Amino acid sequence: MALAEITRLLDFLKERGLLAAEQYQQLVAREFASFEEAEKEIRRLILVSDEDWAQAKGFFYNLEYVNLMGRGIAGAVLNILPHDLSENYKMVVFNRVGDTLEAGLLDPTDFKAMEALNFLARKNNLTVKYYIISEDSYHAAVKQYDSLGDEVGQALDTAEEIFAPKNELLGPASQEAEVVKSAPVSKIVSVVLRHAIEGRASDIHIEPVLNQSKVRYRIDGVLHTTIVLPLYVHEALVSRIKVLANLKIDETRVPQDGRIRIKVYNKDVDFRISTIPLMGHEKVVMRILETPDKAPTFADLGFMGLQAQIVKENIDKPNGLFLLTGPTGSGKSTTLFAALSYLNKDDVNIATLEDPVEYYIPGVNQSQVRPEVSFTFATGLRALLRQDPDIIMVGEIRDNETAELAIHAGLTGHSVLTTLHTNSAIGAIPRLFDMHVEPFLLASTLNAVVAQRLVRKICEKCKVQTEIPAEVLVKVETLLKEVPPEAMYADIDKNHLKFYKGAGCQNCSMTGYRGRLAIVEAININRNLQEIITKGFSRRDAEAELVKQNFITMEQDGVLKVLLGLTSINEVLRVAKL
Repeated sequence: MALAEITRLLDFLKERGLLAAEQYQQLVAREFASFEEAEKEIRRLILVSDEDWAQAKGFFYNLEYVNLMGRGIAGAVLNILPHDLSENYKMVVFNRVGDTLEAGLLDPTDFKAMEALNFLARKNNLTVKYYIISEDSYHAAVKQYDSLGDEVGQALDTAEEIFAPKNELLGPASQEAEVVKSAPVSKIVSVVLRHAIEGRASDIHIEPVLNQSKVRYRIDGVLHTTIVLPLYVHEALVSRIKVLANLKIDETRVPQDGRIRIKVYNKDVDFRISTIPLMGHEKVVMRILETPDKAPTFADLGFMGLQAQIVKENIDKPNGLFLLTGPTGSGKSTTLFAALSYLNKDDVNIATLEDPVEYYIPGVNQSQVRPEVSFTFATGLRALLRQDPDIIMVGEIRDNETAELAIHAGLTGHSVLTTLHTNSAIGAIPRLFDMHVEPFLLASTLNAVVAQRLVRKICEKCKVQTEIPAEVLVKVETLLKEVPPEAMYADIDKNHLKFYKGAGCQNCSMTGYRGRLAIVEAININRNLQEIITKGFSRRDAEAELVKQNFITMEQDGVLKVLLGLTSINEVLRVAKL
């Protein structure tokens, strides 16, 4: 690739403040064989959003950029390029001006895609103008081909002919296989799974409610009813999911667990399946385990200021215990994923014990515990210590034996990252004492304790300033008074507090929120805290020491992120219970 071409791209990024002068000089000195090689190195070096990168890509290939997020597309225009061709070529027609079609594409070097659309356009005496779009824009446009209700409705029309409410749904056992493979049931399941991924859901609930089968998606931590189906298809849906997950379809008396892997938009997505019998019917919950293309940084997850500093300092330590706490669903696995990706280098051996393996990390030795064959966290940890590890990640400390082994691993020169279920960072220490961990061993091993919760981020596309109730404002001001000056962010003016909310738009499905971030409290176990732990741990003495550390609570961190415009006060109230 000519140096002038890549320099032109780097100039573009530098002019927009995306590339620092030092990074610019570093990249200009490189010779790249292709745009793809240059892209990989640039995006490794700097954090650039997909929208900014799409603009840079358009500049490089002399294509105009367009953002389709939240933009409605007329069905007649969208369907000029059929759905299957759109998915095959990663291209979408989004507008028509006179005899000109406007099309967005992800890959400006895909000439086959352009040839296909040009052929369709010529048949109708039309021409095509091409634009560059981001992945998010493409998926937002493709979702408009069919709504969930329309697709499922079409399948239900057929299902009603097969499953009459007056009849036994599944009939004799010999007929079950045919029923669960029937076209309408398969269609409904595949549509529900696909729309869950498109809608950024983390979990899917399919549950019987009176005479209905309700499908709910958990999006950004909150459940939303997505579609309600007639009860007569519920058992067939459950059976179809069981078949995909290799579970026993004739066993409805006990809970079952399984896994499904499907390919969506050329990406492999895993679903962790859990069934449980209720009164009369079974409920299915599916956790979506989708490994992102790029590991998040701590900043992406919401770690800022002093907390980010404590985390980075302590995960870099060559030995000892790094403890992450919080309830189920508080983002602990994602934070550990970020930590392991940060630590993952050729010169270290990283081994994990997980239940289940949620994120796949190339170069990391990941093991799934299997209690049914006596492969538990404790037995697995014993085995890992014979695998010459530098860094060990234990998914969760659940019992005394695992706690003791983790402590000893930290004492014998290993860096151990693990999680524990407690409500606060400081509460982790007495919890470990309850597991019969010796105080002097814990004091010698523990490097840091971090507690976190997840709050929804305000949608950037529809963020507006708002007022909050007087009684809530009093709570906010009280919490702010206790925040040490060293932990206060320069962007916050204590004398003019500003609050924000999402007004609701198509980008966030009218919720006002898109994505989540962590509110965090982090404790650095220094020499003074080690002495307090060794003496049996006085909470009063520990809290006095934390004041000297400029410690801020999760509630205070949440309020600071509210004032920075990252989340709303309602979210912090919901999660942290101020």
